[in-house]
Amino acid sequence: MQDDAQELLRLSHQLLTAIDGGDWDTYTELCDASLTCFEPEAGGHLVSGLDFHRFYFEDRGNHSTGRAKQSSMTSPSVRLMGDSAVVTYVRLVQVYEDGRYVSSAAEETRIWERQDGTWRHVHFHRSKPGEIE
Repeated sequence: MQDDAQELLRLSHQLLTAIDGGDWDTYTELCDASLTCFEPEAGGHLVSGLDFHRFYFEDRGNHSTGRAKQSSMTSPSVRLMGDSAVVTYVRLVQVYEDGRYVSSAAEETRIWERQDGTWRHVHFHRSKPGEIE
């Protein structure tokens, strides 16, 4: 069970590295074709499939800034439920732009499913941390 948790953290980090680097091949290798998500870019709508995400990978070449980008996972948690798992963390994104470093944070929940012995990313939810009143 501990091995699965470590593998899921490794795969989640690999997924973030693929996103940061615009590596569509690795992204699609890790994700199920029917991936679903709720994320700020979708404006509150449930997105299904990879086409929505492909746009950001392909458009990167049209708006490339050559800037360095890195994501880190803080406070990760893995909950295994048979052949499914929930991985949660805060994603810190560091970017160098306009002569300075800029960091942002997002709360992410990623659902993984073991399919034919391989973990596939099947759903995620990403949101900006809110303020507590």
